[in-house]
Amino acid sequence: MKIKAAVVEKQNADFEIKDDVELAEMGPDDIQVHMVASGICHSDEALRIGDAVIDYPIVLGHEGSGIVEKVGPEVTQFKPGDHVVLSFYACGNCKSCLKGIPTQCENYAHNNLSGIRPDGSSHFTENGHHVADMFDQSSFTTTTVVRERNAVKVDKDLDLRTLGPLGCGYVTGSGTVLNTLKPKPGDTIAVFGTGAVGLAAMMAGRISGCVKVIGIDIVDSRLALAKELGATDVINSKDVDVVKAVQDLTGGRGVDWAVDTTGVTAVMESSIKVLAQGGTTATIAVTPHHIDVDTWNDLCVDDKKIVGVNMGDSIPQIDIPRLIDFYKMGMFDFPKTEKFYKFDQINEANADSRSGKTIKPVLVIDEDYKPGE
Repeated sequence: MKIKAAVVEKQNADFEIKDDVELAEMGPDDIQVHMVASGICHSDEALRIGDAVIDYPIVLGHEGSGIVEKVGPEVTQFKPGDHVVLSFYACGNCKSCLKGIPTQCENYAHNNLSGIRPDGSSHFTENGHHVADMFDQSSFTTTTVVRERNAVKVDKDLDLRTLGPLGCGYVTGSGTVLNTLKPKPGDTIAVFGTGAVGLAAMMAGRISGCVKVIGIDIVDSRLALAKELGATDVINSKDVDVVKAVQDLTGGRGVDWAVDTTGVTAVMESSIKVLAQGGTTATIAVTPHHIDVDTWNDLCVDDKKIVGVNMGDSIPQIDIPRLIDFYKMGMFDFPKTEKFYKFDQINEANADSRSGKTIKPVLVIDEDYKPGE
C-alpha cells in the first residue's frame, strides 16, 4: 500500500513529503491506522540531526493519533473506527514487562530505535529499498501499521488533533513526576525548561500536591504560561542566579525534587545544586551533553540522587487515560501548549519547535477530520 510520508533522506536533511512510500503488510497482531495528527517532539529532531544513532532514510514521528481502519486476526482490543493514541512498543513478555515496567523492556532499543519492526522486517520501503521507522510507529504518515501494544483507545468525543503528544512528551514529563519521583503533598519541586515535557512535569507536581512548583526557563512567555498552568513561582535563569533564587523561595533549604528537560550541561548541574538534603533530580532530555559530578561533594555529603527516566516510566494504556481524566478535571490543560500546522508545513513546524517559538507543534495530517464525528 502506497502512502504519503515525511522522509529524512540523510543526517540533518529537511523533511521531504513523498507519496510513493510503501507501507508494510499487516501482521496478525497489527492494526492499520489512518493518521489524523502527530506532535513534533525534540526526540524527532535529535534523530533527524544525528544526536541519536539510527539509519537513514527514515520516517520519524512518534506522537501520533488516528482512527483504526483494519485489525489483524489476533487483535482483541481494537476494531475499525476506534480512535487511538500511539506510543512506544514493548514486547510484554520479558521480565521487566511482566513486572509492569514496559519502559525497561529488555528489547526496548530494538523495538523502538533500531529502524526496523520488532520481527526484523521493514516498516516502510521506497523503490524496494528499506526506509527506517521510529517507535514501530512513524506517525509522520497518512497511514501506518502498528502492533496492538502500540495503541491506546480514547473516547471519540475528544479532539484527536490534540491527543497525539500524550504518547510521548506529556506522558514523559508527567510520568517522571507521578511514576518515578512520586512527591508527597507538601513537597517542593523545580522544573528546568518549560517546553511541553517540562510543563507536563510541572502540572504533575501540582497534581501531586507540591506546595512549591517552580518553573525555570529563559523565555518570559513560557514562564507566563507556566504560571497559567499552575506554577507557584517562576524564575528567568537568564536574569538571576537560579540556585540562590530557588533557595530564597524555599527558606534556604532547596527543593525536594527537580526535573531537567533541557539537556544543557550547566542547567543539568544546576538541577543538582538546587536540591535540598536528600533531594533527587531526574534528567530526561535526549542530549549529547555530559555533566561533571563530584560524587562525594555533589551527591554523597547531602545524600542527593540523580536518576535517568525513560518515557516517564509509563504504561501508556494506564497513564494516557489518566492524563485525559486530569485534563477533563481542569488539572492538566495540555492543549494550551499546542499549535496546529498543516502536514506540508512540517519543516516550518520543526523550525518553530527548535527555536522555541512554538512549545508543541502538531501536524494536522487529515485536514478533513472533524472532532466528535
